[in-house]
Amino acid sequence: MKTRLLVFLALFLTTSAFAQYPQGGAMRAGQSMDMGRFYGKIVDATTGKPIEAVTVQLSQNKFDPETKETTENVLAIVITDKKGEFTIEKLPVMGTFTFLATAVGYTPIVDEVQFDVKPGGAPSQMMSAFDKDLGNFKMTQDIQQLEGVVVTANKSMVQMGIDRKIFNVDQSITSAGGTAVDVMRNVPSVNVDIDGNVSLRNKTPQIFVDGRPTTLSLDQIPSDQIESVEIITNPSAKFDASGGGAGILNIVLKKNRKAGYNGSVRANADSKLGAGLGGDFNVKQGKINFFGNGMYNANKSTGTQITFREDKLNNTLATFNQTGKNNNDGHFAFARAGIDYLIDNRNTLTVSGNLVNGKFDNNGLRTILRDTTIGNYFASETGKINNLSSFTFKNLGGTISFKHNFAKANKSITADANYFSSSNTGSSLSKTQYFDMTGNSKFGEGKQLMENSGTNNNLVLQTDYTDPLTENSKIEAGLRAGIRDYSSQSQNFLFNDGTGKYDPIPMLNSSFKFNDQVYAGYVTYSQKIDNFSFQLGGRIESSFYSGTLIDSNQTFQNKYPFSFFPSVFLTQKIDDKQDIQLNYSRKINRPNFFQLIPYYNFQDSLNITRGNPGLTPEFTNLLELSYSLNMKRGNNLLATLYYRNTNDLIANYTYRDVNPLNSSMDSIFVSSYINANKSSAYGLELILTNRITSWWNLTTNVNFYNNQISGDLINSDLTNSRLSWFGKLNSTFSLPKNFSIQFTADYTSKTILPPGRGGSGGRMMWGPRANANGYSDPNYGFDLAIKKDFLKDKSASVSLSVNDIFATRVYSTHSVSQFSKDVYTIQDNQSYRNPQVFKLSLNWRFGKFDTSLFKRKNMRGEQEGMQGGMQGMQGMQ
Repeated sequence: MKTRLLVFLALFLTTSAFAQYPQGGAMRAGQSMDMGRFYGKIVDATTGKPIEAVTVQLSQNKFDPETKETTENVLAIVITDKKGEFTIEKLPVMGTFTFLATAVGYTPIVDEVQFDVKPGGAPSQMMSAFDKDLGNFKMTQDIQQLEGVVVTANKSMVQMGIDRKIFNVDQSITSAGGTAVDVMRNVPSVNVDIDGNVSLRNKTPQIFVDGRPTTLSLDQIPSDQIESVEIITNPSAKFDASGGGAGILNIVLKKNRKAGYNGSVRANADSKLGAGLGGDFNVKQGKINFFGNGMYNANKSTGTQITFREDKLNNTLATFNQTGKNNNDGHFAFARAGIDYLIDNRNTLTVSGNLVNGKFDNNGLRTILRDTTIGNYFASETGKINNLSSFTFKNLGGTISFKHNFAKANKSITADANYFSSSNTGSSLSKTQYFDMTGNSKFGEGKQLMENSGTNNNLVLQTDYTDPLTENSKIEAGLRAGIRDYSSQSQNFLFNDGTGKYDPIPMLNSSFKFNDQVYAGYVTYSQKIDNFSFQLGGRIESSFYSGTLIDSNQTFQNKYPFSFFPSVFLTQKIDDKQDIQLNYSRKINRPNFFQLIPYYNFQDSLNITRGNPGLTPEFTNLLELSYSLNMKRGNNLLATLYYRNTNDLIANYTYRDVNPLNSSMDSIFVSSYINANKSSAYGLELILTNRITSWWNLTTNVNFYNNQISGDLINSDLTNSRLSWFGKLNSTFSLPKNFSIQFTADYTSKTILPPGRGGSGGRMMWGPRANANGYSDPNYGFDLAIKKDFLKDKSASVSLSVNDIFATRVYSTHSVSQFSKDVYTIQDNQSYRNPQVFKLSLNWRFGKFDTSLFKRKNMRGEQEGMQGGMQGMQGMQ
């Protein structure tokens, strides 16, 4: 009796499920009560090794009562994992199914499969029949396909998109245990200086995390949490117009949505006595996916800076030779967590947040030799400046995102709110003492104390709509609002030997705040006509900036009610292996806080700085022509010709000014910012990926460019031009016994310094800034790393890396400001930091994807089914 009842219930549920199918046989998630499950494994017929990323399709014939014909109904499409395994759940238990497995470079497998349902058996046997192992399917290599492609278990390091280049860096060995700064050193097209500042084609790009602007600096993002880096050199109208045409570096963080639980644990230590510990964890069950990761990093660094400066003021000539050594000891903690809630098969809600907290202490000693000649008078003195500083920071952010997929394939609307808040405090104590030619102290020891703090709050609201009008056309539109509030306070004090207390210096104090608001809307239309496709876009932005000097109640503002930013992308597919693309866009670069704040910074007496509140935004026009060639055996070439023209360029500028501490003294040289006349740049960039052998992959990047800065309307001294080139090489070797080696090298020729560079992410540059009329000397370096994978399924690895093998990454700059024949200043800087650091990293990955561990009956396939449906819809875009 029990057996008959069980069989009846199974047949009833199956029949009911089919009865609920809508017209055409498509099954909606949540309607089926089917309980069948197939699982198995795909292996190579020759080697017996599992094959990843095989497409497995399961279909079943269905009789259509209206047409009186039998049609094929696709029930599921899944992809095998790295073990070659697949699972298909929520299937009807009756009938015969068609099994199809396809993979690039292999002959497809077609087979008929069914459940072994036998009435009359024990209830437990009946239930077991609904859960069937199909065993191992052996795929045979297709020699003809393999002549044109290379099948590999790892993702290609470089992937080309219509508007971006994607660099998969999760397998990078040399950056293991580091930060995003170390990752960027391995990414083609990106140049990284000694301060961790990045440049893209000699301009400072915007930094995005997961497609949105961030308040985090690169050295606050752990490298082990980065999945890939997307380089968007010419963003379309869909993206913010900010950045002045410098492009976007989008850091994509890792997020795992496999059913079950999985994660990893990491640890590292280096020869500077730095250490780090981190891990991540992911749990997916039913409609909920939870992800979290954290990291603690303690690091130590040392640096050396050498400065020569010559100042000429009429009959007075002064030369300075300064050598500084810095020791930095700091730590920071990074935490990130979030939840994906799949409301149903068309609606997804994501809530995530991150927290970064850290502190850095610095101890620096500078020695100074100063010679002064006034006519026939000569004097020489030496000095030393000991600086003790401390900097703490805290970043807190959260994101709420919602996505709705319409019934129409690939039609969707998204809405998200992002809030990021950061705060920092710092103090700096400088002890200065000068000695005459006999070695006697001239004025005793002077002590200057600086205390500062600041906050930064950002709110971004955005919605995006996508509608594929036809199979070959699509329209996208969106709205965005960005609001930022920034405040900064700086107090300066001199020690009074008489009272034993610190007296304030009102002339050097500053209390500043500003509000920045940008509102935008965009529309893009794209269409494909045979082998030709185009995208036309337009973006309107309204921006408002208001700043206030709190102590003096002085206010200033910039307002641009409406600015229009068009974009055009034209692509011609020559054949299956070649295509050519032409694109154009217009961008804006608004001055940042460090460039605007109008107070004097005397922390380095040789490099007095001051912002310029009168700066206005710069506007840039960008034009690119790209050619892509996909050759045999995984060899690819991307060649890009580019041109960039900027008006009202924001550039560094040195000028003479009255000494604010003592107007009766000689004037001083001040480094600030100014809107120059214009600048232009043109160049040729080549990215070549080669699979030399089955065990050797090579990525080569070369960029030849010419930068021109013209400020002759202000000062002829601001005109500069130079032809330069930049190269980067990344070579990876896969060796026997699960060993791998990565070797990277980079070279930058003499080049104009990126104009307008200031602090980023709340940090000021280490060392002096150079002017628009300056240049940097050539520099180069080499990095090396070796990794060993071990344990079952290579779930653990150990790597050893060394940076700047030959200690050649010395950054030298030169600048000249000529005001007249007898009034000028010349400055040369040389600096280097942390050469030849050895780092040992350990990584262990764990996980089990059997959801029955969570004791949730009838739920183990629901999430995978929903996600598979969503991915299928997205894959059609």
